[in-house]
Amino acid sequence: ESHVKKYLYSLLVLALLGVGALYWLSDNIDELVASAITHHGSAMTQARVGVEHVEIQAKNGKGVISGLFVGNPKGFKTPHALRVERIELDVDLSTVAKDVTVVRLLVIDKPDVIYEKGEAMTNFDAIQKNIATYLGPQKKVQGGTRLIIEELTICNAQAQASAAFMGGKTISIPLPDISLK
Repeated sequence: ESHVKKYLYSLLVLALLGVGALYWLSDNIDELVASAITHHGSAMTQARVGVEHVEIQAKNGKGVISGLFVGNPKGFKTPHALRVERIELDVDLSTVAKDVTVVRLLVIDKPDVIYEKGEAMTNFDAIQKNIATYLGPQKKVQGGTRLIIEELTICNAQAQASAAFMGGKTISIPLPDISLK
């Protein structure tokens, strides 16, 4: 009988710890996501990555990321590679642990992309190379996680271009809105 009580007591303690951890996680998920974007994004790209604000609703998978910023690696003169004012997403949480994750909605509002041609490569080539180096040699994975985006909207977008001889100055091009289903 004493073994049963100890067992039940242990289960009760584990359950309480689990509930406490879930409560803490749901209360701190915004900070955890913002920290992950900043820390891992900067490490992967070898450029400054940051966000102004993250708001994720853990119960329904809806969220907003405001003020996403991806700087340039060393050697580039423009202020950033990508800046997005607002990203809205709606993820079907029931699909997150499955082979295919479904994103019901992805809205990218006011992206500002600067494509800079440096001496040896573009800023996006450098970022892609840095990410590949960070990830290391990848083995081809059979049937890895796939992503379905049911509705994608990119609005109020602006593209800029620069070259090494322009000394960080850019030529700006407004882009049309895109809406795909």
